[in-house]
Amino acid sequence: MHYTLHQLRIFLEISETKSITKAAESLHMTQPAVSIQLKKLQDQFEVPLYEVIGRQLHITDFGKEIVDSCEKILGETQRIQNRLMEFKGNLVGTLTISVVSTGKYVMPYFLDKFLSMHPGVDLVMDVTNKRQVVESLEKNEVDFSLVSVIPERLDLKRIRLMKNRLFLMGKDAEYSKSGAENFKLLSSSRLIYREPGSATRFAMESYLKKNGLKMNKSLELTSNEAVKQAVIAGLGLSIMPLIGIKNELHNGDLRIVPCKGLPVSTHWNLVWLKGKQFSPVAEAYIDYLNENKNNLIREKFAWYDDFDASKPGFSK
Repeated sequence: MHYTLHQLRIFLEISETKSITKAAESLHMTQPAVSIQLKKLQDQFEVPLYEVIGRQLHITDFGKEIVDSCEKILGETQRIQNRLMEFKGNLVGTLTISVVSTGKYVMPYFLDKFLSMHPGVDLVMDVTNKRQVVESLEKNEVDFSLVSVIPERLDLKRIRLMKNRLFLMGKDAEYSKSGAENFKLLSSSRLIYREPGSATRFAMESYLKKNGLKMNKSLELTSNEAVKQAVIAGLGLSIMPLIGIKNELHNGDLRIVPCKGLPVSTHWNLVWLKGKQFSPVAEAYIDYLNENKNNLIREKFAWYDDFDASKPGFSK
């Protein structure tokens, strides 16, 4: 037998994707290159590792046993590599973070330099809705979660990162420059909501309740991106986080509609369960954030702090 780790890694990826094409994309290889390596691996076994029925690739029972062996061999190889890096004084391990959907515009900027400093650290970041973020935190499935509204029922610790400002957004210039006049028109406009449980939805409903507004027309969508596209298409107005619409404001696809009592401000918070036993990687990341977060906010989000909401487009 003369199979290579590279061939085992390819076969493992094929078994997970059930597709040579998808495996090639995942491994950043060409499809012919993957096919060649798969054939070289298969040639070393008299029993088929896979079969193609119609256009669907299926792993045989024998192939599934090889898959199990691949996972063990490649796992041990990674552990050897990790141990080598540890002996050289490098930080090694996995950092797991769950992030609410609009947090995808924030969290990567607080990770970039940390990961560059520690090449032995792997990142698993799940971007999902608030309910699933809270669930993963409650079950202790992640090191940290990024939220703008802290779940009250959990006993948590946090690092406050930066402001989350929400403005009323529209497509065109039919609204007045007067916040008071727009406020009067708001209840007769169609307002586009996020799904129940979303922090953006909570902020929007809190604003409406505080100001005694009852909406007669509304539309509900399940992602920030869907809301953004709906507003651009002219389906209505929405109260949206500024952080996710920089390009649309710059291009003039969206504009801020001045309105009494807006913007609403919350904060992005990195949270974790109180009493959680941190891994060395998680402990190092906390130390990194405490030391660098203010510089990172100034460096990465200067446009955000300098944004001029009185202008119809983008200020910088």
